[in-house]
Parts: sequence; structure tokens; C-alpha cells
Amino acid sequence: MCKFICAIIPRALFILASLLSIGLVKRIEGDLYWLLTILFLPLLVEMIITLKIRKGQDYKWFSPPIFLFLISIIPSIWILELHHHQDEAGDPQCKKLDSWKNLGKVIPLNETLGNLTYQSYVEVLSTVCSNEWTLALHQILLLLLIVGKWLLPLGVTREELSQILLIFVGTAADILEFNSETLSDVKEDNHQLVYIVLAVWTWSMLQFPLHVSVVKSNPDSEGEQEASEVSLLSKYSTDIWSIVEALFIQDGPFLVVRLTVMTYFNVFHQMLVFFTVKNFLVIILNLYRLVGICQEWRRAGRGSAVPCV
Repeated sequence: MCKFICAIIPRALFILASLLSIGLVKRIEGDLYWLLTILFLPLLVEMIITLKIRKGQDYKWFSPPIFLFLISIIPSIWILELHHHQDEAGDPQCKKLDSWKNLGKVIPLNETLGNLTYQSYVEVLSTVCSNEWTLALHQILLLLLIVGKWLLPLGVTREELSQILLIFVGTAADILEFNSETLSDVKEDNHQLVYIVLAVWTWSMLQFPLHVSVVKSNPDSEGEQEASEVSLLSKYSTDIWSIVEALFIQDGPFLVVRLTVMTYFNVFHQMLVFFTVKNFLVIILNLYRLVGICQEWRRAGRGSAVPCV
């Protein structure tokens, strides 16, 4: 029973977040965008299949509910970000949430949430700037990915799950910083840069359904003869996959985008330089780690007939 509850709660939260994102899109673009609700129907089908056939158990290497959640919410975030950058001025009377003072203006001091009717509550929330909602949606998305992965019944050990969650927290912080900081550098006439940033952001989000870089594929207690026949990729699969993620899914693309922003789009400031150097260091350290793995493989005398890469 507990496994069923842990399987249902994350998916229910995923669907609610998707509905929130679609509601925000509908608010600024029109009723036609309610058709985006079709995107979370596969998540409902997956939940029914998982509960009925797999008894709520998720897969070990890949998480379908997280992947389908991303499919259901990413298009809405694209629409919201494109709308914000195409209508930079927006509503000058909208309220921001960048201080306690501004937060107090959203809800009148003489009213409490308990005294607000549904209609007045909606009206209060509608006064918040659309870009504030978009940033909140980014944050909700990343937090739900972490909490959802924690609650979903996975076929991994507690140690592996804790490693996955710790990696997710660091990855989520980097992705949020990349998206918010880089998009804030976009000038009014650089709409193509918005597409580039959103494309790289979408690509980086695809690492969340996967947890190959933590889950061990081979048991530690293998026979010597069997271990001697194991290939480089099999023995160091988790290390190599984490290097691949850094080089081709996160830090590598982030570095390319930031260098493009500085050189082609002529944007330059202190924080942009810092994070560019940070991405460069992460790539260099991962390449150094890859060289160390290859040297260890050769010293073990098992890779003489197998190329290192």
C-alpha cells in the first residue's frame, strides 16, 4: 500500500504543476492553449500501467514519469519565456516578488488568505508579473523533480538513491542559474539567443530521467576470471557516464552558450565570466578524470587489447 501511495503522490504533483503551467499560458495567450493538457495524458496512462503491471515500482535506469512530466511542462515554459522576451515591457503596473515589501503588496494587509474568496484570490495572483510566475515555474519544476525522484519507488539501494538526490540538487541549481542568468543577458533584439538558451536548457533537463551515473551495473564480488574479461566501459560505466553528462549534456553546452554570449552577442559582465570559467574547469577536471581512468585500466593489465576510447 505504501508503494502505491509513493507512486501516486509524485505523479499527482507532476500533473498539478503541468496544469499550473498551462493555466499561466492560457492567461497570456488565450483559451486555445488549453489543448496543451493533451501532453500530460501519457503521464496518466503511464501511471495506470505502472500501478497495474509493476505494482508501482519504477525502473532502475530510467524514470518514465519524470520524462513524461518534462514533456508535459517544457512546452509551456517555452511559450512563457518567448512571450516574456517578445513583450519585454509587459504590464508596468504588475507586482514583483523581489522583496518583502513587494510581497506584502500582493496580499493586502487587512486581508488574510483565509478571508479571500476564490475570485479575489485569482485576481490577487493575476497582478503578479508574468516573468515572476515563469521563474517560479522553473523553481517548482526543479524542486518537484528532486522530491518526485525521492518519493518514487525505485529499484535502487538507499545509498544509490541518496547519491542520485545529491547530484540532482547540484544539477538543478546549475541549470536554474544558467537559465535565469543567461536569459537576463538577452537584449530586446536577440530573440535567436532566447531559442539557443531554451534549447540547451531543454537538452540539459533530459539528464533527470536517467541515473546511470550512480547505479552500479556490476556486483563487486565477481570472480577473477570474469572480472578480467570485463570491458573498460562495463567496469567504469558509472564514471564514464558522469563524464559524458558533464561534457555533452550540461557543462559543455553551457560553456559553448556562454562563450557565444560573450563573443558573438557582445555581452560581458563579472558573473558571466565567473560561470564560464567554472564550466571550463569542470570540463578540464572531467577530462583529467577520464585520463586517470584510462591509466588505471592500463596499469591493471586488462586493457592492452582494448582501446581506451
